[in-house]
Amino acid sequence: MFDDKSIIALASPPGSGAISLIRISGSDAIVLGDTCFKSIKNKRLVNQKTHTIHLGHIMDEDRVLDEVLVSVFKGPHSYTGENIIEISCHGSPFIQQEIIQLFIRSGCRVARPGEFTLRAFLNGKLDLSQAEAVADLIASDNEASHQIAMQQMRGGFSNEIKSLRKELLNFASLIELELDFAEEDVEFANRKDFEKLITKIIHVLKHLIDSFAVGNVIKNGIPVAIVGEPNVGKSTLLNELLNEDKAIVSEVAGTTRDAIEDEITIKGVNFRFIDTAGIRETNDVVENIGISRTYEKIDTSQVVIYLFDAHKHIGDFTKMTLEIEKIKNKNPLRPLLIIANKVDKLTTLQKENLIKTINDVTLLSAKTGLGVDHLKDALLECVNLGILRNNETIVTNSRHYDALLKALNEIQKVQLGIDDNLSGDLLAIDIRQALYHFGEITGEISSDDLLGNIFANFCIGK
Repeated sequence: MFDDKSIIALASPPGSGAISLIRISGSDAIVLGDTCFKSIKNKRLVNQKTHTIHLGHIMDEDRVLDEVLVSVFKGPHSYTGENIIEISCHGSPFIQQEIIQLFIRSGCRVARPGEFTLRAFLNGKLDLSQAEAVADLIASDNEASHQIAMQQMRGGFSNEIKSLRKELLNFASLIELELDFAEEDVEFANRKDFEKLITKIIHVLKHLIDSFAVGNVIKNGIPVAIVGEPNVGKSTLLNELLNEDKAIVSEVAGTTRDAIEDEITIKGVNFRFIDTAGIRETNDVVENIGISRTYEKIDTSQVVIYLFDAHKHIGDFTKMTLEIEKIKNKNPLRPLLIIANKVDKLTTLQKENLIKTINDVTLLSAKTGLGVDHLKDALLECVNLGILRNNETIVTNSRHYDALLKALNEIQKVQLGIDDNLSGDLLAIDIRQALYHFGEITGEISSDDLLGNIFANFCIGK
């Protein structure tokens, strides 16, 4: 899977542009650069200091391919830990390919997806969780996911795991040492201190595992289903939130027959809004299929907005209340926002009575935009962003989540073993397994298959 041949790839997006960046990494990258680059001051790249930039031309023998800037980064003080040159050329696809093909003929090979970051990991510039954060950073499309990726790339998560692993490894070494002196019945690992450490590790692991619920929705967007009877203004509300006419708005009941989805970012967090078919009794086969899908969307959503026509129901909330209870009973822990729409048609007294009658109702007019900002605030309150604001470690990667669950399971076995006064050799088995799962996260324990799967998801050039 791995070799030490110099690799080359386009590091900027493909296609035409003002500037393109071509990256070459390997032990002979700078030497290869010297064979194809002619400095305007007749400098040789191999004689230049690291982290310097040089103006000149890329030459294919006597033919000038382009006037370029070449950046020199000497290992180990580079992204990959190897020698790197980066060629800033004009953004013509023809020029890009001419330069890449020239260096391939000179001895480079095309980089595989994520191979620059893979080399950074193999050369100790990044641990595995930091390397995975690079992909998350590139993919981040809102403030919250960007903040989490930056914290992980800087080592916030991996440092926490490494610290726990180091402490556990120290005690594991002492317990293993006791096994060598089993006949003398000596105790090197203080059992009270060991119990405190296990309790601390369990607490930290549970906190990290719990954070995945927040991290996963921030990374992938929070699905929000907008449900209610026909003609209550669901499509109008979606259009108002998106600030565009995404959904068809009509006085005819049953206009929306399939779910319509789109995303917006509210204060750095992505929400995926789903406008569903109106819930009602109908003989229309197609509309009934849409209503069935509405309930499916409710089941898969993190948040549900129940919208009702305040003007229509002002005298009787019985039917609406039954529908709300039905949605609540499906998942009592899922946030349910009850929104009274079309309040622009109500008198002040009717609004006051509505607030007294229904707990935690939000008054809104999708048509005029009244109350939409309040709804956005309510949506943010449904997401536990406290840990994000406090810059705490948040787990967003399902591979890390799985490893943490396995590590917690092994540590809890150690806890039970301590409580049952098990011998050190039995405790050591579970400790080794916990250490193995910690190592899986940071890459201290890895396999070619695992690395291949992780870096295959990267873009070429990174």
